[in-house]
Amino acid sequence: MDAPENNQRAFSPNAFVDIAVRLAVFALLAWLAARAFAPFLVLMAWALVLAVSLYPLNRRLAAALATSKGRAATLLVLLMLLLLGAPTLLLGISFVDHALELYRGLSEGRVVLPPPNPALEEWPLVGDRLYAAWQAAAADFDKFAGNYQPQLHELSRGAAAAVGGTMARLLAFVGAFIVAGIMLAYAAPGEESSRRIFSRICGPAFGPQLLELSVATVRSVTAGVIGVAFIQAVLLGVGFLLGGVPAAGLLALVALLLGIAQVPAILLVIPVLAWLWMEGEASTGANTLVTGYLLLAGLADNVLKPLLLGRGLAVPMPVVLLGAIGGMISAGLIGLFVGAVALALAYRIFRAWVYAMEPERPSDTGPDANAG
Repeated sequence: MDAPENNQRAFSPNAFVDIAVRLAVFALLAWLAARAFAPFLVLMAWALVLAVSLYPLNRRLAAALATSKGRAATLLVLLMLLLLGAPTLLLGISFVDHALELYRGLSEGRVVLPPPNPALEEWPLVGDRLYAAWQAAAADFDKFAGNYQPQLHELSRGAAAAVGGTMARLLAFVGAFIVAGIMLAYAAPGEESSRRIFSRICGPAFGPQLLELSVATVRSVTAGVIGVAFIQAVLLGVGFLLGGVPAAGLLALVALLLGIAQVPAILLVIPVLAWLWMEGEASTGANTLVTGYLLLAGLADNVLKPLLLGRGLAVPMPVVLLGAIGGMISAGLIGLFVGAVALALAYRIFRAWVYAMEPERPSDTGPDANAG
């Protein structure tokens, strides 16, 4: 008679109410914590990506200087801020100044547009309308602005919002470098905490493998997407300079953005080559050499990407690439890393579940695993 009595006491209404209250308090606390952390989510995600990507470099720097990893992290972050952060901020400030000057010019009627190039009228589909609108704006901008006041007002509001958002992202990116430096200084305890979290969620055998996969995926995307896009942009920029192409630096920046977005750079090279042969002033031999160089540079990602993206991972390269592209489409640049990590982990867990196997040995997770 004691056992039923104990079971009845264990499942009494008071026990259910107690569990429900605890769960409600826990859910409320989690919701409040998520609301408080939400403004810093993107910054912390970028800081984590930077810390994971820069950790091997920080470790080599500490060994080369025979100093602690904390001091090496401080030096590394200062160098990164000097080489990347300062030019980025200066470029952003210059962009804001130009945007504000244009806005003031539109408000005060001081904008003077040069006449359009007659070749603009030959553009298919929209050339004639674009040429007529530009010609009207160049002839009498005040009248043009009066006719299109609602559209210009909406455009100026959108431009102001874009400028504000750009400056906020630039400041967040600089702040992410600083937070990444702190993470690098405390990399050892951070790694141990991450290992405990993964082991707690996925088990002590499978959890560390998923942690290593997450770290390797972030570094693979950094090298295989960002790194390849940067190398290709530099190669194309050199080619644009050799060919005397106008705005070579701007075109190289466009090539970098296209590479990050996984758009083939050859789509930018083809119009440049068309201009080179129709408008370029170099000789036929020089144009032939530059054309060959630009074609090779435009196709370089097809060689570099298989070498750097997904190398040594326990998932196939297309899985990482699809996750990076899908993540960027849905969440912007940070989605490159979040999407790749999420799809890689999902693929690894699903594969383990399908084959109902024990966690794979380290020897099973090398480059040959990509064949599966």
